[in-house]
Amino acid sequence: MPTTNQLLINLILYGLLPLWGITGFIDWYCHRATGIERTSGLRESLIHSLMGVQLGIPIMLCLLFQVNVLVLLICFAAFLLHEAVAHYDVHYSAPKRTISIWEVHVHNYMATIPLYLLMLIMVLNWDVVLKLVHLQWAGQFTLRRLPAPQGGSSYLRGYLLFMFVLCVVPYIEENLRCLRARGRAA
Repeated sequence: MPTTNQLLINLILYGLLPLWGITGFIDWYCHRATGIERTSGLRESLIHSLMGVQLGIPIMLCLLFQVNVLVLLICFAAFLLHEAVAHYDVHYSAPKRTISIWEVHVHNYMATIPLYLLMLIMVLNWDVVLKLVHLQWAGQFTLRRLPAPQGGSSYLRGYLLFMFVLCVVPYIEENLRCLRARGRAA
């Protein structure tokens, strides 16, 4: 019988992380359907890429390194920066293009999944949270590689391939489509 910790790790690895990629793909599709390249353009597309990187960094840190105060602080900072950029994204793009109800709905997932991931990481590493809160930071600012990635090497390869196909390639395509449209307009 798996432990509660292992069940939570499995929820992260096989539930929330893939769901975040799927919602990113649906969001890209919504951008494509509403012609982002003709409306809000390259600026918004680059904002989307930035938000992916903002969350990709803490995800990779948690998959490859032991969670300590440094990693947790990076996770917090990335989450807060992502929220600020997400707010700016909607503020910038809403007057420039139609944001469909489907896109609004998928944004709900894209905003809450990182929060749930952060909360689960905190639960799984409660001792680190206590060190963070009590300022017991000695020895907590070194990246210590895990003996094997969370979920194992095959999981990591599969997840990276999954995210590359579902998110990296589509958002590169979006950036290029917007860049071409900007060039044609100039």
